Amino acid sequence: MASLPSSLSFLLLLILALILISISPAFSMPRQFLDDHQDQLMKTDFKITLNHIDSDRNFTYSERLYRAVKRSNRRLQMFNDIVLTAKKHPKLKTTFYPGDAEYLMNFSIGTPPKSYYGTMDTGSDLIWTQCQPCLECFSQPDPVFDPKKSSSFSNVSCSNNLCHELKSQCNAYDGCVYYYSYGDGAFTAGYLATETFTFKKVSVPNLAFGCGIFQFGPEEGDGLVGLGRGPLSLVSQLGEPTFSYCLTDLNGSRPSTLLIGSHASMKGEIKTTPLIQSPVNPTYYYLSLEGITIGSTRLPINKTTFALNADGSGGLIIDSGTPITRLAESAYTLVKEEFISQVKLPQVNSTDFDLCFKLPSDPSARVKIPPLVFHFTDADLDLPTGNYMTLDSGIMCLTMLGSGDTSSIFGSIQQQNILVVYDLYKETLSFKPTECDKF
Repeated sequence: MASLPSSLSFLLLLILALILISISPAFSMPRQFLDDHQDQLMKTDFKITLNHIDSDRNFTYSERLYRAVKRSNRRLQMFNDIVLTAKKHPKLKTTFYPGDAEYLMNFSIGTPPKSYYGTMDTGSDLIWTQCQPCLECFSQPDPVFDPKKSSSFSNVSCSNNLCHELKSQCNAYDGCVYYYSYGDGAFTAGYLATETFTFKKVSVPNLAFGCGIFQFGPEEGDGLVGLGRGPLSLVSQLGEPTFSYCLTDLNGSRPSTLLIGSHASMKGEIKTTPLIQSPVNPTYYYLSLEGITIGSTRLPINKTTFALNADGSGGLIIDSGTPITRLAESAYTLVKEEFISQVKLPQVNSTDFDLCFKLPSDPSARVKIPPLVFHFTDADLDLPTGNYMTLDSGIMCLTMLGSGDTSSIFGSIQQQNILVVYDLYKETLSFKPTECDKF
């Protein structure tokens, strides 16, 4: 975990407080209105396009896979750091988040509305963008948001419960100053405010967000939209218990889709498994993975391999920001051995993946790829072949990697062409095979 020294953090917060004094808008809403508003459920729904961060670049498929592996490695390390910190300091609630992301979503902020792109992240909570006047801002594709040019902007008071969630330095005069860090060294510091956000044509007033005036990172976009389980996330603030996404193929050109509220429901044959929440890392979405079958062989994986432990270690996180699924090492070893046993092709080395096969030179030759089933509690998920085997330049590779003896992650490539529905009221996650490019 990268973090600021305590002396620098104090200096940063002091500077932020001084800036807040100078920019507090004259048109702020009454504090009582803001505090009362947070107790209300907004109840709204919308459908929005998700663009993969590599979609508008001229990368080859091999280059996209290489970049996906690198992002997965960073994301895994970040999750590991978070779990390690939780084990060393069990009474300390997690105060930093994985960072990195795969998909960008468009939204507008303010009155009149200004368009921005933020990375969608199911592994964090805070919604934030960069704001004027910036002490330190990274380069972004759109003009930095200026609160003074919006008639719907207002600071959040110290008495507001969402301010307490940020563990901010706050007083009635300066407002809710925060510092929010990510495991890759990225962070945002600024003040918590409310604004009107517009998603497609749906306007949501008084949505709490971080107005960042001192940032490092992220890699893409103008900020970040957290979809985690905490009260600061978009889904929690909207009061909509259901959201879903449908992710298109990594090598495709069509965008993916995010749905909130009634748009997120599914019809037809679905499979549903319970969501698990960790008391140590409550933001993340965990699933109970009971086993894996390759072909007709149920692997002899120990029942405790994917168990979520009381200290926050173990478990399997479903994550939109990790491209490549990472399995606990003992299970991953069994997966590799079984594919080697069933796939009758010579193995070749790869710089990206651990297990690759050389395809026959005759394009008409048939290659038998055994099916792969993940056995979640109450739901068997048959993965599409393209979700676990990549074909490129005459080589076929298993698109999964090991995670060591730490948490496992069910990544976004393995979720391609599957409608994935999160129901936070029922505490369930549902799957349905879907052609996401036609969704």
